[in-house]
Amino acid sequence: MFDAAPPGISRWAIRIEFDGRPFVGWQRQKSGLSVQQLIEEAAQHLTQGRKVSSVTAGRTDSGVHAAGLVAHLDFPEDAPLSRKAVRDALGYHLKPHPISILEAAPAPDGWNARFSATWRRYRYTILNRPARPAMQEGFVWHIRAPLDIEAMQAGANHLLGSHDFTSFRAVACQARDALRTLDELTITRSGEAVYIDTQARSFLHHQVRNMVGTLALVGHHQWSPERVKTALEARNRCKAGPTAPPDGLCLMDVGYPDNPFATQTR
Repeated sequence: MFDAAPPGISRWAIRIEFDGRPFVGWQRQKSGLSVQQLIEEAAQHLTQGRKVSSVTAGRTDSGVHAAGLVAHLDFPEDAPLSRKAVRDALGYHLKPHPISILEAAPAPDGWNARFSATWRRYRYTILNRPARPAMQEGFVWHIRAPLDIEAMQAGANHLLGSHDFTSFRAVACQARDALRTLDELTITRSGEAVYIDTQARSFLHHQVRNMVGTLALVGHHQWSPERVKTALEARNRCKAGPTAPPDGLCLMDVGYPDNPFATQTR
């Protein structure tokens, strides 16, 4: 068992939805409000103020949203907990912040929100029309000029599979190496919306946003699809496109072989 809960601890899995705009991201920072801080503080209401620590499947950046982020909470073993109590009590104590606990479940033995995950799935949304967004402000990247999604998909296909993604990682990325395996990178259009869906076991810091920024150049015919392959093979951040804004990025789901929510009941 990898990173099992220590003795005297009851580990619970939670699935979280949040609007990332008010936060500095998931992780606690020296300044600014984080999702992690608010969830841990809400959890302490279930333990009479005793500390509750958390680990997430993916640390989102400032302004990035989540529709299905998974984390685990380590409660004292004697805390009186149930699925409904954890979900509803956390949700109550998170008000008025735009964070919702969708599900809560006891974690299987040896389960860890980060290390037990076998895939993460993100969606990036572009609003592709001349008029600026009103209802979707803060949740899309607004691009006025028409995008050629067939060309974008041709460029995206060069990124599928196992590669060194140095050209698409943030300069400040702390991962030990840039080798990642991209299982999916699909671009579709629905009316004025362009969706970029991607899935991998793990991603580098800013990898999705850097891929989107690069593919937008292809969609504008400023780059050929083949230039994406050239940028990838350069293993140089300066050779790829710009970083897309955080607004359009949402962590959609996380996959586990031993899914703690599989037997969820209301």
